[in-house]
Amino acid sequence: MLACQVFIPLMVSRDERDAHVRRIATKVDEFLSTARVDIVVLPELSTIDYSRAAFSSLDMLAEEVDGTSATVFGEIARRHGVQIIFGMPRREGKLFFISQVLLGSEGICLGTYDKIHIAQFGASMEKEYFQRGQHTLTFELNGFRISPIICYDIRFPELLRTLCDNDRTDVILHCGAYARDESYYSWHQFAVTRAMENMVWLVSLNRAGSFYGRSIVCPPWIDELHPEVIFPDDEVFRLITLGRADLVEARGNYPFLRDRLPDYHALSTDVVRCRAEGTAV
Repeated sequence: MLACQVFIPLMVSRDERDAHVRRIATKVDEFLSTARVDIVVLPELSTIDYSRAAFSSLDMLAEEVDGTSATVFGEIARRHGVQIIFGMPRREGKLFFISQVLLGSEGICLGTYDKIHIAQFGASMEKEYFQRGQHTLTFELNGFRISPIICYDIRFPELLRTLCDNDRTDVILHCGAYARDESYYSWHQFAVTRAMENMVWLVSLNRAGSFYGRSIVCPPWIDELHPEVIFPDDEVFRLITLGRADLVEARGNYPFLRDRLPDYHALSTDVVRCRAEGTAV
């Protein structure tokens, strides 16, 4: 996997968007000329910057799945025989979605995932511009089942549990735009927890820059011998190898998944009332 923590400049026009996409595509093309890669991953909304100015210009910046950005990345996919998944604002009629677009090795769109949980806190203002998604996406590659989620989605354990139980996901591609607001500093803890509680590889990919940065790759079990990998703030194109043996070892050594009950809602609850004496707790 080629994980691309890319720098994204300010923009409000198609020309600025297209110049940015071509720059990233050229960087990816250069990397793929010297390394064997199965899939290239880009972060949330990787074709535009994350700002109110850009979101107010979605009429110009948003695209359908056969737009300019998919065409440019599709050419790279065909040339090197790789899959590419990238983030963009997707247009559907008069509606806009925060989408990850999956291109196959022939450069054709195989599917999209639209962000289900739309953020509206801290540096986020998504509910003013975007609709939430209505479906998940899982695809198979080299014996791995892979599911993308986007940024705020990771804070909802029910979504990941559903993907990992029902869809038997092995790898979560968590593509985000994590600005350094009040939610930034708990992001890594969520990534580590979701990887370990589901025993999956989790690649949590941010955009680059001093206001973003520090993407994290979590193996299915984390300890001093199996640490997470954290990127710097700079633009990084990093080759990551995800091993099947790590999944087998973690799931074999630790019985968490096997010991779960089929339905915790079925448990009865005893409620008792305590009498407080003295100082309130």
